[in-house]
Amino acid sequence: MTTFWWSVLGLLTCGYFALAGYDYGVGMLLPGFEAGERRRRQTLGALGPFFLANEVWLVAAVGLLFGAFPHLEGKVFAGAYVPVVTLLLGLVTFTASMQLRSRRPDARRGAWTAGIVGGALVTALSWGLFLGNLVIGLPPVDDVFALFNPYAVLWALGFVAVFCLQGAVFLAVRAPAELTGRAVRLARAFSAPVLAFLVIASGWGYFALDDASVFGAVVAALAFAAFAVTRLGLAGRRYRVALVGSMVLSACPALLAGTLRFPTVLVSSGYALPLGQAAAAPETFAVLAWFTPPSLLVLLVVQWLTWRAHRRPLDQHSLLHF
Repeated sequence: MTTFWWSVLGLLTCGYFALAGYDYGVGMLLPGFEAGERRRRQTLGALGPFFLANEVWLVAAVGLLFGAFPHLEGKVFAGAYVPVVTLLLGLVTFTASMQLRSRRPDARRGAWTAGIVGGALVTALSWGLFLGNLVIGLPPVDDVFALFNPYAVLWALGFVAVFCLQGAVFLAVRAPAELTGRAVRLARAFSAPVLAFLVIASGWGYFALDDASVFGAVVAALAFAAFAVTRLGLAGRRYRVALVGSMVLSACPALLAGTLRFPTVLVSSGYALPLGQAAAAPETFAVLAWFTPPSLLVLLVVQWLTWRAHRRPLDQHSLLHF
């Protein structure tokens, strides 16, 4: 039963990264497009209908983590307090700036634009730092600076590249035709650092981790395959295929962190937390069983309807709210 709920948590977490990764990618890429207000509104308008729905996956994942694995939640947040705080600051800044940027037509938007770019960058760096430490093993709680170890910093920079690649591919699918060429060029430009991150992180992890399961190798292979699909989709101008590949690629780091040492779910200095000890009491799972399936169904249906309603690229008739 605990393995089933761990899988549900993994589905929600990977779904969040697969969908929300292009939120932060588009935010970080905003300065890469023309500075004119019309272009920037088109760029943000391509993302506008999706970004709040994408964040719901994170809310659901955190809620399930609190309910189903409270012992894991306490140790993770205590051991990675700094990246969790910076992550929340980045998320709040990004979301608020997206919502408030175009609230008044006559208002100046420079500060809100900076908030979108800065919030997206801080969020990407924080997620990379957080997951990189989960993979390599959390340092002692009282050693804050150990969180910025070279391997975790590599993951932080790698997440920036991965999200920017995904954001550029997303814009190749959703942005107006006059922005597609620029988006494709940006996607190709970020392919090299993403490949470098995959190669270095995989090789480094192979030699640094001696307790990894076979799942780690499978997820690494999946990440390289997803990258290949993304590149082939870009080369063949099949941008929707490339988007699927980039979404799978963005979900792979979270999948790796959750399966690398399974059934051990957390490693830190001096202890290892197995899945059974991280889980809540059976009575809690019985309560969750009543609420989780319908909630997950609603989440999937709403996400599908959102994509279906906005599956076409923006054009001159599109209503821009952002």
